[in-house]
Amino acid sequence: MLGLSNGVSVSWEMKLRRQYSIIVPVCIMYLLLVEEPGWAYIGPGAGFAFLSSFLVFIVSFILVGFYLLSLPVRIILRAIFRRTPNAKHAFDRVVIVGFDGMDPKLTHQYMQEGNLPNLLRLRTEGVFTSLATTCPSISPAAWSTFMTGVDPSYHNIFDFITRDPNTYAPKLSSASIGRAARNLTVGNLTLPLAKPKIMLLRKSQPFWKILGQHGIFSSIIHVPITFPPEKFNGLLLSGMCTPDLVGSQGTFTFFSTADNGDKGTIGGVCVHVDKNKDTIDTHLYGPENPLIKGRGKLATPLKITFLKKENAIELKICGKKYRIREGEYSPWVKVVFKPLPIIKIRGICRFYLKQLNPALELYVTPINIDPEKPALPISHPFIYAVYLAKLIGLYATLGLAEDTWALNEGVIDENAFLKQAYLFFEEREKVFLKTLERTPRGLCACVFDTTDR
Repeated sequence: MLGLSNGVSVSWEMKLRRQYSIIVPVCIMYLLLVEEPGWAYIGPGAGFAFLSSFLVFIVSFILVGFYLLSLPVRIILRAIFRRTPNAKHAFDRVVIVGFDGMDPKLTHQYMQEGNLPNLLRLRTEGVFTSLATTCPSISPAAWSTFMTGVDPSYHNIFDFITRDPNTYAPKLSSASIGRAARNLTVGNLTLPLAKPKIMLLRKSQPFWKILGQHGIFSSIIHVPITFPPEKFNGLLLSGMCTPDLVGSQGTFTFFSTADNGDKGTIGGVCVHVDKNKDTIDTHLYGPENPLIKGRGKLATPLKITFLKKENAIELKICGKKYRIREGEYSPWVKVVFKPLPIIKIRGICRFYLKQLNPALELYVTPINIDPEKPALPISHPFIYAVYLAKLIGLYATLGLAEDTWALNEGVIDENAFLKQAYLFFEEREKVFLKTLERTPRGLCACVFDTTDR
């Protein structure tokens, strides 16, 4: 893989320099003239589409200005035309907290043992009962039925994957992303002139969309099978089946100095690296280059420095340094990939130092879409993911954030997996509590999937 490594041939670089005289002006004209954000298709699974963050944020700020200026008029119009129920509400807010994979029999047992006092109080003061599940009893089918009120024969979600009727190859059942219908090609450069076809394959309407039609506002957080996000009267952050930056449902990277060679695994890639005195120079690879044909995967340089006295390493990536001790996770690390010098695709990941000796073993989580500058619509409205990141800090955006593939492949052990699961749980809790605080009326729903893991 060439990526952006130093191994790119001189002839290729000279060829690229000659093309820049044409490419750069075309790219600038493209960014200035295209009405909609630019999109491109990358990768397997749900696919990956990146857009021009610059245009998105300019448009977003214009819309915010318009929103503020038009607020008095909209308040008057809502008061006149809003549909209201005939009877008064007995309460102002409904809160739904979902725990994926939580067994009702164990829940009952733990309540009897006094281990779940808050749920016991809810049962004592309200109602506790078991509900029938779907057939098949699997998360995407069950949650789709939860939100739509119909069985899988109506909402069309039977499993995480389905088959392509043309090729019989497996594909994600809940979402589809196709290539842009119109493109501008200049040499090896291909610029999309329209959005790709992003489709939510789940059928039927979720109940919060119906609530919105009746003037009831909803905040929906990480409910499964909500990618891509639908428009409705409320806020939504997509949950299970939201892809990572490479377009998969979670592809990890594992660096090692052990002599096992580069190899692929189910759910990730193992990369052999060589130590030069106390440093290692390598690359972290991201999505395929969507703009230049045959360019391979995008990459960003990664330097690893051994800190022997501290039993730690220092990572240098994208101009910033991070220190990690053995058995610890890094904070979220921002990574940037450049299909062209003027275009950036942004993601976030965590590093985990599994061991220093006898061989270095460094695990990298799947590269999540950066919520501060999303390369893909992961919320409704688009700016909502950005708002949450400014409010609580960076957070996981991958639908299945806990890396079960890395655990199954022996890349991380159970302790590392549990640390990861609790880190993501704490983020989810912050998002939920802030959302709850800012939703005084209407519906607030949030799903936690740590129980399933």
